[in-house]
Amino acid sequence: MSFIPYEMTGEKIRQIQSQGLKWTVAHAFENASYYRKKFKDAGCEPGDISGLDDLQKLPFTDKQDFAEDYPFPLRAAPMEDIVRIHGSSGTTGKRKILCYTAKDIDNWANIFARCYELAGVTREDRVQIAVGYGLWTAGVGFQNGCERLGAMALPLGPANVEMHLDMFMDLQPTVFCATASMALLMAEEIEKRNLSSKINLKTIILGAERHSLSMRRRIQEITGVEHIHDIYGMTELYGPGTGLDCAEHTGIHYWADHFIFEIVDPVSLKPLPMGEEGELVVTTLKKEGTPLIRYRTHDVTRLISESCECGVPFPKHAGISGRTDDMFIFRAVNIYPSQIDDILGKVDEVGSEYQIHLAQNQDGRDYMTVRVERKSDASNWEDQAISDRISRNIREKLMVRSRVDIVDYGSLPRTERKSRRVFDKRIEK
Repeated sequence: MSFIPYEMTGEKIRQIQSQGLKWTVAHAFENASYYRKKFKDAGCEPGDISGLDDLQKLPFTDKQDFAEDYPFPLRAAPMEDIVRIHGSSGTTGKRKILCYTAKDIDNWANIFARCYELAGVTREDRVQIAVGYGLWTAGVGFQNGCERLGAMALPLGPANVEMHLDMFMDLQPTVFCATASMALLMAEEIEKRNLSSKINLKTIILGAERHSLSMRRRIQEITGVEHIHDIYGMTELYGPGTGLDCAEHTGIHYWADHFIFEIVDPVSLKPLPMGEEGELVVTTLKKEGTPLIRYRTHDVTRLISESCECGVPFPKHAGISGRTDDMFIFRAVNIYPSQIDDILGKVDEVGSEYQIHLAQNQDGRDYMTVRVERKSDASNWEDQAISDRISRNIREKLMVRSRVDIVDYGSLPRTERKSRRVFDKRIEK
């Protein structure tokens, strides 16, 4: 049984999106008082939406809507139909709470099973899950999708290094699901203990944080896996499982029969042409508990128009290059951490781990220091030349001066969760 409808055509997807949009708008208007008021304030009603061409008539939703309509924000299903809640961090001290009906859970499991299938996972595989469980969507999402596919789930969660290593060797999982930081941590432990020949990993699926190509290569080099896949998603969109990059690794296929993706300018909020990078805005097409209409994800990416050689008929978007809300301003220049990441990833002599430190001296001027690890097999005798080269590249690409410190391999902290990249001491003053 295939969970991916390979017979899907572009025209069929557009029909599903048009019908799903009309249903979602009517469902939200009729069943969620918050949405009803939001539509009326925007001068829009369900009857105004006849298809995809009317999408821009609808107002945006954003994280502030979750705060304003707390504790069950944007809920559009009766409370007795809500079978589960999940939550993610909020900006006001209150978490974003999402409501799920039984049908929502079922749809989520199905699209997640598609992701596993796209990654080449079969019922014969054993899937070790190292992402967080609890109120978060990650752990249960990876597990439900695995069980829907029919593979064996090993639901460890972040756990500890020793437990994961024991399971690697004793139960011989073939698939490992984790944040990029956790995958790097485990890969380095495998290398340190010389366990590469004792494990049986074939595939790694990374989610929850952006990772560089150098980090990907490092993990792959140690573990020997054939493919490392990038999965996309967020709690507001069910959770992880919105899409995944196939074996071609030329973009993330997203399930366009469940979502409409738009790219807009994050300042003007005007739609951008196909292929241009901007902020991802998502409309759900089948969510009952907490439908989302033109939701600003604040993730930065671009849509890809070219069809994929893998044969999957669903469209693609590029990997997430940053977030509009993690941008920092340094000497009047807007900078995303991903831009520094990209520059470092092209320097062969350094590894994937880095930090950006921002400070202000007594003279009132801002200073930026980039700390990056040298590679594990590199000596320190070329540090100054490498540092100068990276500083020069940063100045050429970003038009700012910076200090670059090359530090010992393994000296920057590892974590089983998301790595912190920017340390802004200017804010702390």
